[in-house]
Amino acid sequence: MATTGGHVQGFGQTNRTDRWWVGPAATAGGLGAWLLYYAWAAFQGKYWAAGPYISPFYITYTHPTSVTDTSPAYAFWGMWPEWWPALITPALILGFLPGTFRVTCYYYRKAYYRAFFGMPPGCAVGPRPVNYRGETGLLLFQNLHRYTLYLALLLLPILYYEAALSYSWGGELGIGLGSVILTINCFLITGYTLGCHAWRHLIGGRLNCFSCDGISEARHGAWRFTTWLNIRHMRFAWMSLYWFLFTDVFIRLMSMGYLPDINTWNGISWIADFH
Repeated sequence: MATTGGHVQGFGQTNRTDRWWVGPAATAGGLGAWLLYYAWAAFQGKYWAAGPYISPFYITYTHPTSVTDTSPAYAFWGMWPEWWPALITPALILGFLPGTFRVTCYYYRKAYYRAFFGMPPGCAVGPRPVNYRGETGLLLFQNLHRYTLYLALLLLPILYYEAALSYSWGGELGIGLGSVILTINCFLITGYTLGCHAWRHLIGGRLNCFSCDGISEARHGAWRFTTWLNIRHMRFAWMSLYWFLFTDVFIRLMSMGYLPDINTWNGISWIADFH
């Protein structure tokens, strides 16, 4: 078998003796399953609210004021026009915004390049036989990552707003299992967003010397915290992605009457028991 510089040539060919294919296969399965669920949930346009909780897939909808207030006609910005296609739900539109941020993310590029395109399928594993085009084509789109960061940052206050609303129902403050789940969702997405390489560069990456350039201790501390998150970027990428999905599943099952909630308003209660 032909070799160059000690590396075996050919797609998927390698001298590695470990199960290198497990990682790319798990990534393909994980990302593929998430995308299928998202498409199914987004096209449905229903079962998005339960009691004081609203799915993060549908945070552009108005917050429900009653158990029966689940009409997808009411969006965050007002009434949907009658001519609007029923299949184009706000969840699809909303998914596009953070979706562009994740698709162009440095970690996710590595993940789906290997899992779906074999470019390469693993370290020291032969890639697909394609001509390298340099900083052209797809890479020009990927460089938009620094701008999609701002879209992701704009969504964070909305997520926290909806999580805060989940601590009140019927004019009474309280807390439920759904409130905790929604709050954890905010923290994980914040950890992923603020661990982004583009954010780290924005707050301190352009500097050669913090002490020399007279940067405040607060900014230096923010940069160090972002560095801590950045080291764990892959972990937050997966945890935030699947906790987002888990949050939707929890609220969906509650809305469909398959799952109760534990809360201070009604104890252990089904959605029909919310007052």
